[in-house]
Amino acid sequence: MSDDTIRLVTIGRMLRRRWRLLAVLTVVGALVGYGTSLVFPPRYTTSASVLLPGQWEERELLTQAEIAASSAVVDRAAAALGPEVSGTELRDRVSAKAADGNIIKISGTADTPEGAQRLSDQVAQQFVAFASRLAGDTTDPEAAAGPETLRKLVVQTGRRITDMAEAADPGQTVESVQGRTELEKLRTALQEAMKKLDQADPAANKANMVVMGPAARPTGESAPTRTQLIAAGALLFFLSAVIGHLAAARVSRRLRTEPEIAAALGSMLLGTVDVPGERPAHRPEGRGPRAWIRWLLGLDTRWDVPAPQPSGGEAGRQIRYRRVFARLRDQLPAPGRLLVVVPDGDEIARRAAGQLVAEAESDPTPSSSRRGNPVLRVVGVSVSRPLVPDRGTESGALVVLSAGSWTAGELAGIAGACADAGHEVVGIVVAGPVRARPTRSPGQPPDEAAPALAARGHATGGSV
Repeated sequence: MSDDTIRLVTIGRMLRRRWRLLAVLTVVGALVGYGTSLVFPPRYTTSASVLLPGQWEERELLTQAEIAASSAVVDRAAAALGPEVSGTELRDRVSAKAADGNIIKISGTADTPEGAQRLSDQVAQQFVAFASRLAGDTTDPEAAAGPETLRKLVVQTGRRITDMAEAADPGQTVESVQGRTELEKLRTALQEAMKKLDQADPAANKANMVVMGPAARPTGESAPTRTQLIAAGALLFFLSAVIGHLAAARVSRRLRTEPEIAAALGSMLLGTVDVPGERPAHRPEGRGPRAWIRWLLGLDTRWDVPAPQPSGGEAGRQIRYRRVFARLRDQLPAPGRLLVVVPDGDEIARRAAGQLVAEAESDPTPSSSRRGNPVLRVVGVSVSRPLVPDRGTESGALVVLSAGSWTAGELAGIAGACADAGHEVVGIVVAGPVRARPTRSPGQPPDEAAPALAARGHATGGSV
């Protein structure tokens, strides 16, 4: 697992090198969202408001909201709407909540704006009728007429008391004053009792609910709309691809440092060399539809490899290759033939191996104790099933590879294949890409002179 911190530059590099794959996955996500919108048809939602006059506590309003969305009200609304809908179906499409100002908002959802409006209005009407029935508006007529009769009787009694007070002795005697005072107290007590009766009577105050007009016809779909589903699908696939790339890079077990690579192969590191980066090919390597798809999506190049550093110049690259080759000569007891083992698919290592072969053929100054330079032969080895040619005239194997491309298990497999073929790994060379300097015009002199190499491509050296 890599311990490198994921930085913005890493995300930017991934977006630059995987933009085609991310674009394709984003389009796929948008298509999935569009398909989901076809499976789930659009819905429209509107609300009808019911006013509850009088004094209501919060818990009472919540109770009324529960009643408005109960099966008793919804089933009556379904029966009024017709046989094409059922109460069970409507229960999931009707909701109610208590709002400020003693208002119950009843919301209905349907496949069309007209259906949502009709559903909300019908449920509101059925709620008012049901609440009135509960409060006693439609109960026994005699019981409903009782409070009104009592009010009339109180009014008549008050008038009778007034008449009695006026007919009493108008004198200022103690008895007359006490009589008028008692009559006035009696009338006041009757009026207060009637007020309390009105406040306690639910049929007088709380049953007179009012539907505050018809529900407004919705002009747009309720969430999630088709546009929202398409955008959500595209965003989900894009973020999943980005997170997947970052997670894969985080758990990557590819070896990035020279000591780790040397330990996995069980040999000594001779040095590191740099290879100038080349423009990506305009056509994929290999044949078949899979190669074309990988090329189109940008999967044929690594995205988690840092951008190449600027090259130090051709002369510096040649010096570093000579130093690596000199160390290789010092490792050999005598000049002979060596296999240069390169993992398949490692283009940077393959070009570095070609440069080493060219250096071996062009070096005119072998060590005085040597009769000649070793002869190098490059062979490609599959990391999935490594197989190295049996030992013949070769006296060992030189492994050339790029950093950050292979795991410890894959490198151990290459070392084991070399051992099975009778080759001793005499050294390791790590290659890395660099950015070549711009090509000079013919009239400009070079900054530094260096002998030309008969190589397959320019190769540059890193730190040795």
